[in-house]
Amino acid sequence: MSSKLTIVSQYTMAEFYKIKVANLYKETRDCVVISFDIPQSLQTKFAFKQGQHITLRKIINGEDIRRNYSLCSSPLDHEWKVAVKEIRGGLFSSYANNTLKIGDELEIMPPHGEFYIEVNPAASNNYVAFAAGSGITPLLSIIKTHLSEEPHSTFKLFYLNRTVKSIIFKEEIEQIKNQFFDRFQVFYFLTQEKRDIPFLNGRFDQEKLKVLTKTFIDIADTNHVFICGPQAMIFLIKDALQAAGLPADKIHYELFFSGTSDQENQHIAEVLEHKKDGTQVTIINGGTEFKFTMDDQYDTILDGALAAGADLPFACKGGVCSTCKCKIIEGTVAMKVNYALEEKEVAQNYVLSCQAVPTTQQVMVDFDV
Repeated sequence: MSSKLTIVSQYTMAEFYKIKVANLYKETRDCVVISFDIPQSLQTKFAFKQGQHITLRKIINGEDIRRNYSLCSSPLDHEWKVAVKEIRGGLFSSYANNTLKIGDELEIMPPHGEFYIEVNPAASNNYVAFAAGSGITPLLSIIKTHLSEEPHSTFKLFYLNRTVKSIIFKEEIEQIKNQFFDRFQVFYFLTQEKRDIPFLNGRFDQEKLKVLTKTFIDIADTNHVFICGPQAMIFLIKDALQAAGLPADKIHYELFFSGTSDQENQHIAEVLEHKKDGTQVTIINGGTEFKFTMDDQYDTILDGALAAGADLPFACKGGVCSTCKCKIIEGTVAMKVNYALEEKEVAQNYVLSCQAVPTTQQVMVDFDV
């Protein structure tokens, strides 16, 4: 069944800009750091907050590949830099680590994301961060920015890796420690290499977290915690912190990997049971409208719109990055999963279009709000 397509005025394409690679180097054996030459005319549009990410786009073997990568540079650095860790079978990560060269062009969407809190130069905050592997990238930006801009604040970083050689940005982290020696502490945990201190061997688990929340972290005196890593690790740490007495609104996290649990799979099945076939969808983007009828073979608004010829912002398609966030203006949808939007955003009718399954015959969504 083909989609019925009606275009009202000229549709605004997803906001990508062709940007040249200014520099790249290997940080570890399987991780390349890429910096971009943002033209002066675009630097205001590409201004970012610590902890935000950019979406990179490249046609590889005829396939439109989009990936989100957190900026590891601080806004204070006046540079745009990401770290791409090679994943076995990963199309973009393999391309970035083995083929991409200085001077090559990538299409880039301006920085976005909500993984940050505002800097307050008068604050005396105690921050804690947990990272695993490449999860250090947004945290590096956050740590550098808050320590530089808040002279009375402190940071503790608990960082998990396989071996010492696989620690991304170890040299830069040590430089930060030397620069802010009285306000920054880092603890390295390794899974495949033995440390002299047994406690620093192995992954974060409930026993380790009990020790950390009783001995290393003063829960009552902790203002904010930032966590970036796999889903299971994030929720393990989040639950342990809350059990120790830290309010949920002080815990901020970002996933770089997501898988669905049995409970989530059951929820997805229930959502699909309520899917309305043949929904008439109107998309507002850039002040213009795009109308189409959902093809029955597609479940989500994003997939239906792309199949109908729309060019919308998206990256992970896993409910993690919020690049495809929009607001329901008319009708209803149900989300399969949601790892990116906060409860208050959902209450305001924001959804992730990559997870939004129409449940009424008419649906209108707005990407401009």
